[in-house]
Amino acid sequence: MAASELYTKSARVWIPDAEEVWKSAELTKDYKNGEASLQLMLEDGKIIEHKLDPKTKNLPYLRNPDILVGENDLTALSYLHEPAVLHNLKVRFIDSKLIYTYCGIVLVAINPYENLPIYGTDIINAYSGQNMGDMDPHIFAVAEEAYKQMARDERNQSIIVSGESGAGKTVSAKYAMRYFATVSGSASEANVEEKVLASNPIMEAIGNAKTTRNDNSSRFGKYIEIGFDNRYRIIGANMRTYLLEKSRVVFQADEERNYHVFYQLCASAHLPEFKNLRLSSANDFLYTRQGRSPVIEGVDDTKELCTTRHAFTLLGINESYQMGLFQVLAAILHLGNVEIKDRDADSSLIAPNNRHLTAFCELVGVTYQDMSQWLCHRKLKTANETYVKPLPRLQATNARDALSKHIYAKLFNWIVEHVNKALVTNVKQHSFIGVLDIYGFETFEINSFEQFCINYANEKLQQQFNMHVFKLEQEEYMKEQIPWTLIDFYDNQPCINLIEAKMGILDLLDEECKMPKGSDDSWAQKLYNTHLKTCSLFEKPRMSNRAFIIQHFADKVEYQCDGFLEKNKDTVNAEQINVLKASKFDLLVELFRDEEKATSPTGQTPGTGGRTRLSIKPDKGRDTSSKEHKKTVGCQFRNSLQMLMETLNATTPHYVRCIKPNDFKLAFSFDPKRAVQQLRACGVLETIRISAAGFPSRWTYQEFFSRYRVLMKQKDVLADKKMTCRNVLEKLVQDKDKYQFGKTKIFFRAGQVAYLEKLRADKLRAACIRIQKTIRCWLARKKYLRKRSAAITIQRFTRGYQARCLAKFMRRTQAATIIQKYQRMCVERKRYRQKQAAALAMQTILRAYMARQKYQALLREHKAVIIQKFIRGWLARCWYKRCLEAIVYLQCCIRRMRAKRELKKLKIEARSVEHFKKLNKGMENKIMQLQRKIDEQHKDNRLINEKLVSLESSYSTESERMRSELNRLRGAEEDARNKTNQVSSLLEELERLKKELSTTQQEKKTIEDWAQTYRVEMEKMVSELKDQNGTLKKEKDDLNRMIQEQSQQMTEKMARAIVLETQQLETDLNEERSRYQNLLTEHLRLEEKYDDLKEEMALSSNVSKPGHRRTDSTHSSNESEYTYNSEYTDLEEGSRAREDVTRGMDTSLTLKLQKRVTELEQEKQSLRNELENKEDQFQRARARDDAEFKKARGAELEYESLKRQELESENKKLKHDLAEMRKSLLGDAATGAGAPGSPAYKVLLDQLNASCEELEVRKEEVLILRSQLVSQKEAMHHKETMTEPSVFTEDVSKLKDAGEIKQAYISLKDTNKLLEHQLQSQRRTYDNEVESLRGELQNVKEENNRQQQLLAQNLQLPPEARIEASLQHEITRLTNENLELMADDPTASQEARVIILRRMVDLMEQLEKQDRTIRKLKKQLKVYSKRIGEMGAVQMEGQTSPGQMVDEPIHPVNIPRREKDFQGMLEYKKEDEMKLVKNLILELKPRGVAVNLIPGLPAYILFMCLRHADYLNDDQKVRTLLTSTINSIKKILKKRGDDFETVSFWLSNTCRFLHCLKQYSGDEAFAKHNSSRQNEHCLTNFDLAEYRQVISDLAIQIYQQLVKCMENILQPMIVSGMLEHETIQGVSGVKPTGLRKRTSSIADEGTYTLESILRQLSAFHSTMCQHGTDPELIKQVVKQEFYIIGAVTLNNLLLRKDMCSWSKGMQIRYNVSQLEEWLRDKGLMNCGAKETLEPLIQAAQLLQVKKKTDEDADAICSMCHALTTSQIVKILNLYTPVNEFEERVSVAFIRTIQTRLRDRCESPQLLMDTKMIYPVTFPFNPSSLALETIQIPTSLNLGFLTRV
Repeated sequence: MAASELYTKSARVWIPDAEEVWKSAELTKDYKNGEASLQLMLEDGKIIEHKLDPKTKNLPYLRNPDILVGENDLTALSYLHEPAVLHNLKVRFIDSKLIYTYCGIVLVAINPYENLPIYGTDIINAYSGQNMGDMDPHIFAVAEEAYKQMARDERNQSIIVSGESGAGKTVSAKYAMRYFATVSGSASEANVEEKVLASNPIMEAIGNAKTTRNDNSSRFGKYIEIGFDNRYRIIGANMRTYLLEKSRVVFQADEERNYHVFYQLCASAHLPEFKNLRLSSANDFLYTRQGRSPVIEGVDDTKELCTTRHAFTLLGINESYQMGLFQVLAAILHLGNVEIKDRDADSSLIAPNNRHLTAFCELVGVTYQDMSQWLCHRKLKTANETYVKPLPRLQATNARDALSKHIYAKLFNWIVEHVNKALVTNVKQHSFIGVLDIYGFETFEINSFEQFCINYANEKLQQQFNMHVFKLEQEEYMKEQIPWTLIDFYDNQPCINLIEAKMGILDLLDEECKMPKGSDDSWAQKLYNTHLKTCSLFEKPRMSNRAFIIQHFADKVEYQCDGFLEKNKDTVNAEQINVLKASKFDLLVELFRDEEKATSPTGQTPGTGGRTRLSIKPDKGRDTSSKEHKKTVGCQFRNSLQMLMETLNATTPHYVRCIKPNDFKLAFSFDPKRAVQQLRACGVLETIRISAAGFPSRWTYQEFFSRYRVLMKQKDVLADKKMTCRNVLEKLVQDKDKYQFGKTKIFFRAGQVAYLEKLRADKLRAACIRIQKTIRCWLARKKYLRKRSAAITIQRFTRGYQARCLAKFMRRTQAATIIQKYQRMCVERKRYRQKQAAALAMQTILRAYMARQKYQALLREHKAVIIQKFIRGWLARCWYKRCLEAIVYLQCCIRRMRAKRELKKLKIEARSVEHFKKLNKGMENKIMQLQRKIDEQHKDNRLINEKLVSLESSYSTESERMRSELNRLRGAEEDARNKTNQVSSLLEELERLKKELSTTQQEKKTIEDWAQTYRVEMEKMVSELKDQNGTLKKEKDDLNRMIQEQSQQMTEKMARAIVLETQQLETDLNEERSRYQNLLTEHLRLEEKYDDLKEEMALSSNVSKPGHRRTDSTHSSNESEYTYNSEYTDLEEGSRAREDVTRGMDTSLTLKLQKRVTELEQEKQSLRNELENKEDQFQRARARDDAEFKKARGAELEYESLKRQELESENKKLKHDLAEMRKSLLGDAATGAGAPGSPAYKVLLDQLNASCEELEVRKEEVLILRSQLVSQKEAMHHKETMTEPSVFTEDVSKLKDAGEIKQAYISLKDTNKLLEHQLQSQRRTYDNEVESLRGELQNVKEENNRQQQLLAQNLQLPPEARIEASLQHEITRLTNENLELMADDPTASQEARVIILRRMVDLMEQLEKQDRTIRKLKKQLKVYSKRIGEMGAVQMEGQTSPGQMVDEPIHPVNIPRREKDFQGMLEYKKEDEMKLVKNLILELKPRGVAVNLIPGLPAYILFMCLRHADYLNDDQKVRTLLTSTINSIKKILKKRGDDFETVSFWLSNTCRFLHCLKQYSGDEAFAKHNSSRQNEHCLTNFDLAEYRQVISDLAIQIYQQLVKCMENILQPMIVSGMLEHETIQGVSGVKPTGLRKRTSSIADEGTYTLESILRQLSAFHSTMCQHGTDPELIKQVVKQEFYIIGAVTLNNLLLRKDMCSWSKGMQIRYNVSQLEEWLRDKGLMNCGAKETLEPLIQAAQLLQVKKKTDEDADAICSMCHALTTSQIVKILNLYTPVNEFEERVSVAFIRTIQTRLRDRCESPQLLMDTKMIYPVTFPFNPSSLALETIQIPTSLNLGFLTRV
């Protein structure tokens, strides 16, 4: 397509930049052909003009769409060029924290400089078995691809790891080897994979060092071949090393270190075993202090040495050899400190008794004199003479350093050789995978011989890489049958020829080394003369005559010629070597033993076959001419490199390119300049260029159709999708050269996918605009209609309002008229009434004046009469008063005397009352007593008032009487006139009456004063009591509220504590159970390995050539650890004998395995004991809590009883005081001191009576409390939870003078407890009734099932036996009913027994009648047969047939009678035991048994046989039967362990057998579920509790086998069905893919879908139900199934970037809802399976929620509680938009999530453990099936069993 179509406005391009290498910009206007510049806007908004190259006119690189940024494979990018690659790597590394990226066949690994949790065993398991493109890029994916191709293609593999120092090559190679060791395992018990991994710390210690670029830089190259057998298990390894940097031993640059092992030794110098090495700090030695950086941050050299020593031990290098190695290394350090001084200009010397030289000589076992001599001298040989020449100080120092380097190189080679010996194996190697960890392309300011060799090796590797990439591209095109055109790629063969060809650089270097006076200068001149004019790749620097430049594939490198010849010759003083060979130190002699072999003309190196020998010297005894044949270092390196290339060419290579992101070792920091340099150097960009030159983008037809369906019209869609894609593509892309149609894929040129994505985005954008337009139109119209409706409504209401206003005005007008009318009428009426009132007033006044005048006259007359009357009365009263006063005075004197006496008595009584009050002070019932006193005082006041009224009435009566008496006296006065002799007596009587009257008046006044005073006092006392009562009530309410709050808090606290403790105990129990079951699994695995090893030993003893015959691991012995007979002993003795006979067999493995089995058994027993101890501790803790509760409750009851006794004693005392007071009062009354009927006496007596009544009431309350306490004690025995009532009692008892409140509260609390106890008892009664109803319902169901089973069995029987079986069943049923009736009601059972006997008699009569009828019919048949025979029929048929029919029915007639006493046992002979096991276990087909027979029939039969052996008291028979059963089940499971039906069948039967052992064990805990008949069938002689544990362990093993079987079946379905298959069609689209083909989410034929998973789950469930598996066990199995589904799905989601999108989250949630619907249909919602899917559900929700604001972050943190922080961050990093309308998650948002989840306490593990198995339990499930009713089908071939 034309450039103008792509370089339009808003198109984004890449332009060069000095800082960032490439910078993104956006076109501000369209580009037109011929224009010399582009108008661009940078990301910061700056507008620039980008000028094009006037020569090439090349436009800048286009930028890929955002949807393609961050792809797993760089070849998936539509535009393949350098800036696109760099940007994609940067986005993945910085934003998504992803360090691995594919680039075609290359894995690009960027060093994060941070430990990442992506290399655990869970990650290894996740990548194991997966295709390379299915998961996110990883070193494990490359390793898995190599391992898979080795097994599939039967071809050796190689993984080539390259990169510059500090890029992470060694770590990548280490992880690749760890993957192989974990996935494959070893073929023996020698732990070869551990040895392979153990070689890493050794090689790192002696071959790695700190450089300025890397803290752990490998200073040598290595190629490790990991060998595999024909089962592809690791059997050994071999290592080849290349070009060790020996110069580092004697010199290190600034900020660098020597090899790690030297610093490890110096750091461990304080250890006792290193004292004789005379080491000290690393700063004390020349060879370790030159870099001035002896310590690496974060590295403990002491611990590293321990790791190294452990690795040595693991590889078989014992302590003595290790100490020898350390001795040699220490000697090298001391040798470096030997100081050589100038003697003169041409000679040097070493001071005598040099401390370090002495230490060196002692350590290596040589003489001081010889070593000091040859360190400062050298021997020169001529044809006839030998000269000893002294050396100058500089040459002597160089010779000393050369010797150190040579010793270290020898030591390095010796260690490598012994590591290879430790990794070698006798098993034949079938194939291998090589891991090449080699230096990358290097260029420094000063480049020497080492850099030259490194870059030479990289040139060879780059050539091999280019050829392989080219070959793969060609194969892909040929396979798809598309036209193949030659792709031009860079060929570096000319550069290789420049180095290694004849007269090349290496050839000229070797030639110059042979010259007697060869030098670096002369060699440089030869190079200039030979190549400067003939080779364009060779250049000469302008300012130097001692350097040369080579144009490598990556860059130009300038090499300095200084030191080339010396390093190539690698010379060492021969006399120094001879001195070392004469050492007394055996290890040192061994190091130099192969010197002669190393200098052989063949150049063949021993041991490693290709390992580089860096220091080579001829033997002393050899001819001097051998020097000419000695190979130089360059020659050896070239030969080793040639062998390496041959090895790589013979294997399938896999490439890992390691990139160093920055030079400062900063975590996740990306320097574009450094990254581009390495990308250019390592060949990644060359891969991109080769891919871009062809057709880099490849789509299957299905993927293309799914992705670009939106670009097609309906008429374009045909039935043939391939033709549809062809037609559409021809319309969309006019240039046919831009694409090619293959057999299965469409190939696109670079940029075409971006163009198609642009068309698709434009189409979707147009569709979105159309949708937005329609929606906006709909919204606008809807808004208009709402406004129109609102306007109409407003108008309607407005018009209505106006109408109402008009009506209101009219009403008001009419009302005003009426008001005016009535107002005028009112005014007129008022005026008339005023006039009328005035007239009447005038009349009234006149009439009143006249009336008043008349009234005044009448009044004056009446007043005169009254005055006369009163004057006369006054005179009479005066006389009367004088008489009355005399009488009253006499009465007052008498009454005063009596009042004084009464007052004295009242004072005494008052003091008694005060005493009474003091005594009563402090009583708990004070409030109620005072309240009662107040009532009594009110009552007394009323009585006093009534008395006062009565006294007043009596006084008035007396006054009337006196008046009448006065009248009478007046009459008497008249009579006195007549009777003068009576005057004196009358006068005396009058005086007396006057005195009495005065006394009465005084008495009245005194009583009134006393009553008034008493009333005031009582009112004051009542007010005080009311205030006190109010205060006490308030305090009481506060205390009640406080007590209730404390009670509630304590209850909640105790409840929480109990719940937490229960949860902790349950967690501990589950952990112990899980640990025990894991040990059981490990025990089973070791047992199987032991059996395999035993079988292999048996086979090896019979085969003459071991190692060439493979034995399948599934065939092994089936002996168990639970055998109790002598078979195991005999077999063990036989195997031991075979071991003794077999030569070369390593018995240590068998002994180690036996020891391991014993240890596991002991550990298993200890864990079992620990589990029992945990349970005992739990029981003791519970009992201790109960005891503490009872103790606290007892203390409370004791306190209450003491309080009750105290109250009773106080009541008795008050009662006694009251009686005494009453007695004293009565005594005073008897003496006549006070009148008993006086008011004061009555008041006091009433008060005392009220107190007495109140005491009686308190007594009754005490009695009530006592009864409640007794009932409370009884209720306490039924309490299940412990409370702390003592706290409440203590809080209450703190009150003072509030005893009544406390007593009332305690009584209320006890009442509540009593009510709670009654409620609990009612609830228990209700629960018991419900349980009984459920039990009856279950019995009815079981009876129904039993009836159906018997009916099915009867239908299989012949007609004669069918009647017999039905009669037998009826008799059994009636017998059971009879037994149940006898147990329930003996009276009713008698009647029922009579009825049953009658029915039995009737049945027997019917049976006899049928027998007679049958006999009669048979006789008739016999007669007829005879007649037929006489008539000439065939005689044989006539005789045999009736005879058979007569004999057959004789036996079934008597069977019911014989089975009356059947005991549910099966008898068998001992020799039939193997036949029983064979027919019932080994050869039984579960399918037929599950369909046709009752569930668990084999278990019932085995238990019935076991019952008979128990009945006979035959322990040998019991033991052998159980042992044979266990071993046979194990054998059948080992043989058919992959068959789910078989495993499920035997899991069900094992559990049923275990339940039978429990049910019929006789234990009360199990026997309570049995019927009386079943209890009769219990075992009587043997306690099989230990065997129950054995069978329980066997059930656990079968359960784990069942889980593994389910996992193997479900594993291939889960990812495809849960993630890849589009359950909701059309939701998600397919993104572009690269060369690494990813699995499509479109379901092809043969792929698994969600329906496949549901069908498989239903099949599992129905199979287990058919086999009669316990429902609780089915729930545990389903929970485990769902955990596997959720864990595998989530793990793949976390490792697949293409699956983390919004649409995929919707698919996952829909799939989970379907799984929940399946659970709902099966009634398994409460089994805990749904909870196992919670992490997956939350992950799907996380993909769909908003991820922008802080509120979204809070919502995510609260929602994703089942996900770990690493999982949440991983999903957010992997979130990938499928369409342009979605947005990526910003880095700031991810940082916010990490900050908010920082405080979470959780495991850092990323993936879920898919191998985790929940601890299984087998709840006791008794069977209601009676053993005596079980029928044995003939199909089982168990006719040798006899029913007893």
